[in-house]
Amino acid sequence: MTISNRCVALLPMKANSQRVKGKNFRPLHGKPLFRWILDSLLSLDRIDAVVINTDARAILAENGLTDSDRVIIRDRPAALCGDTVSMNLILADDLAHVDADTYAMTHTTNPLLRPATIDAALAAYEDGVAAGTADSLFTVNRVQTRFYRADGSAVNHDPDNLIQTQDLEPWFEENSNLYLFSRDSFAATGARIGRKPILYPMNPHEAVDIDTPDDWLLAEALAGIAQGKGRDQDHGVGAA
Repeated sequence: MTISNRCVALLPMKANSQRVKGKNFRPLHGKPLFRWILDSLLSLDRIDAVVINTDARAILAENGLTDSDRVIIRDRPAALCGDTVSMNLILADDLAHVDADTYAMTHTTNPLLRPATIDAALAAYEDGVAAGTADSLFTVNRVQTRFYRADGSAVNHDPDNLIQTQDLEPWFEENSNLYLFSRDSFAATGARIGRKPILYPMNPHEAVDIDTPDDWLLAEALAGIAQGKGRDQDHGVGAA
């Protein structure tokens, strides 16, 4: 598998959401939620285009977004609309119509994902592919804490021999912020995670994924803190 220069970001976006109504277009510190991650993607020269697979073209237009030289808005087929459709089917639809060597998939619900993190993850992915040690990458939260089952039994530690949590084996939580893959790796699994993925840890404050009203409040607070520090002129989220 080889890497060339064409990298396309996939940013699926639907009109409705179940737990936070209209969240993709709801204002977050002065601009619609979707613009946070879109602006981050467009700030990176190595990303050639952003593909938005959506049933909300009219709403995007109302928010000032139409097709351009780097933004491709694709109308989602009716068969792929709805809350229970697998994301992998939507990605497969994009891959069938948009050619690229590397696909970078993220969500509108990841407003704090920084351009610097995306750029560093792409570099790690390219190195892994070139070395033959990886075919995909996904971001994770590194967790070192004591886990229990519902019946109170320990999962990853011995309650009778407590050690410092920093000495426990780390576990890694998929945080749904960023996935990097190729057409070949997607074909091998039918999914955005291939057979030999890189698990890419990132700052958990940056990894907020908005699924619930509480998630929204957390993202709003963290975005406000970042803006107060003035670390990023584009959208208030600092680069590493």
